[in-house]
Amino acid sequence: MHENIQKRDISERPRKRKLKRFLSPALLILPLLVFIISFFVVPMLYILYLSFIDVKEGLNTEGAVYSIQNYVNFFKDPYYLSSLWLTIKISIYTVIVCLVLGYPVALTMAKSSVKVRSFITLLVVSPLLISVVVRNFGWYLLLLPNGTINKVLMGLGIIDSPLKLLFSEVGVVIGLASAYLPFMILAIATSLYNIDPSLEKASSILGASPLRTFRTVTLPLSFPGIVAGTTLVFSVSMSAYVTPTLMGGAAVPVLPVVTYDRIMVLFQWTYGSAMSYILLITTLVIVFIYTKIFEKSKYGEVFK
Repeated sequence: MHENIQKRDISERPRKRKLKRFLSPALLILPLLVFIISFFVVPMLYILYLSFIDVKEGLNTEGAVYSIQNYVNFFKDPYYLSSLWLTIKISIYTVIVCLVLGYPVALTMAKSSVKVRSFITLLVVSPLLISVVVRNFGWYLLLLPNGTINKVLMGLGIIDSPLKLLFSEVGVVIGLASAYLPFMILAIATSLYNIDPSLEKASSILGASPLRTFRTVTLPLSFPGIVAGTTLVFSVSMSAYVTPTLMGGAAVPVLPVVTYDRIMVLFQWTYGSAMSYILLITTLVIVFIYTKIFEKSKYGEVFK
């Protein structure tokens, strides 16, 4: 009998070890799961529920009809469709500006010494320590018709009359690009750090020029960082509210601003909920298609 007990204890030890291995990570992840479920999943599910309620205003569900009418009304209205397209267009422009300005900075960081790299990183990250509202007000003053930028351009004789930079698509793109440029730089720089320097040296030894080495070695290997940076900048630009409100105003009715007005001004909570989910789904679909296209391209081999 004593031998049977010993055998049972020995057989149960692996089970206890497996249980401990499972419980330890589970307990560590539990606070994060509670936070995500409480402050993200539950609110998003409630917004989804509201989007299928057809009421005139507020949250009075008496006599409400559960249908997809809010979504149908959105796609039947040319104003909201143009607002959605405007949001996509401005987000794409923002991605292009951030990529053009961010890649050279990230490449410089990757080629620099540790001290210089740390200094550049500090410069890149420092704007994130300042409120986006403060930064937008700074651009607001610069982009005014009598602001610094127009005065400099007119003083140099480049333009004869002030450009309309504020309350325009250009102003919104400038504000968004200045806000999200650090994300693009850091994403690309992280990818460039992982490139083996011996690959570029080998390319040079084989007779390739610096430009060809960049085109055939550095650029393809940095594409994962480019994809990560462009995806991140596009996603946050699609949902941006503060910058388009300050820099674009009523002249640039992007969908987040229009959705906010529907909910907080017109008190059409259910319609605004449907609009917010259309924005979310549109962003996810575009990002999914973009990543799939990249994976099927020749540069997608970098991920494998």
